[in-house]
Amino acid sequence: MARSGLYKSDVQKARDALLAQGKHPSLDAVRIELGNTGSKSTIHKYLKELETEDGGADGRKASVSEAVQDLAERLASQLHAEAAVAVDDMVAKVAEQARAHQAQMAELQAERDRFSAQLQQTESAWRQETDAHQVSKMALQREAVTRATLEEQTTGLRERLSENEAHRQSLEQKHDHARQALEHYRESVKEQRDQDQRRHEQQIQQLQAEMRQLQQTVVVKQDEVTRLNQEGARLVADLSHAQKTVYDGQTVIRAIEKKLDMLQTVEQRCALLEAQIAARDAAVDDLKVRLADESRQKGEATDQGQSLQVQLAECRAKLDAQQVIAADLRAMLVQQKAPNEVQRTRNIDA
Repeated sequence: MARSGLYKSDVQKARDALLAQGKHPSLDAVRIELGNTGSKSTIHKYLKELETEDGGADGRKASVSEAVQDLAERLASQLHAEAAVAVDDMVAKVAEQARAHQAQMAELQAERDRFSAQLQQTESAWRQETDAHQVSKMALQREAVTRATLEEQTTGLRERLSENEAHRQSLEQKHDHARQALEHYRESVKEQRDQDQRRHEQQIQQLQAEMRQLQQTVVVKQDEVTRLNQEGARLVADLSHAQKTVYDGQTVIRAIEKKLDMLQTVEQRCALLEAQIAARDAAVDDLKVRLADESRQKGEATDQGQSLQVQLAECRAKLDAQQVIAADLRAMLVQQKAPNEVQRTRNIDA
């Protein structure tokens, strides 16, 4: 509510108070200083009268002070705007670099995860190859033991084969001797018959007397011939058995030779597996080196981010310094205006 009885002195006090505070005594500012009382037309009339009473010199001083204050305010606003633009540019640049850094970090993280997965797969394959190598090595050892056992059996079979061969040769010699004895007996019988035939006419009586004895002798000889034939048949059977034993031994030797060929193939495959394992070990070492390089690049990116944060802090410090300079300029303007206001007050009192 506007109060009644607003005086010119009240308006002058409100204006002087605003000038002492370094504020421009505008119509609204004076009314606010009066407590939002009085009509604007009355306040405007009293302000015009007071400006007229102050005179030209004071008016020029006020204009210069207001111009300096306005210049200072524009400079402060321009400095603040430039600093804000620089800070915004720096913040945008830092944000862009941070996003690029985050993207690079994400790529490095993904690549590291990919390398880690590849390393795990390689290690798993290496462990599988190692297990397969161990299994092959154990199989090779078993095959070596089997080979040694088969070699011993082969040696024994060869010895038995040699013994059988010697026995066969002995049987053949016995068979030859028996055949020679039989031939010799047949020849002797033939010669005896020839002699008997030649003496037949001369010794008919003696032949008839000796007929029984000759028949008995023939029976005995036939028994011997039968025994010799049986011995020959037995020798032939032994020879057939010996030949079968030799054939069985040769079959076993061929099977052993096949197993030896298989063992050589297993040894070659083991050598190939060892070469593959060595290649996998080299690949694992290469992956470890690449992982170390990625860790180093990550550290460099982290250092770059810290450097950007330092630059941002420096920009903020420069902005604070510019704000301090602007505040100092405002304080200097206020100090310059204060003596002018005091002088103006003195002139009014006079």
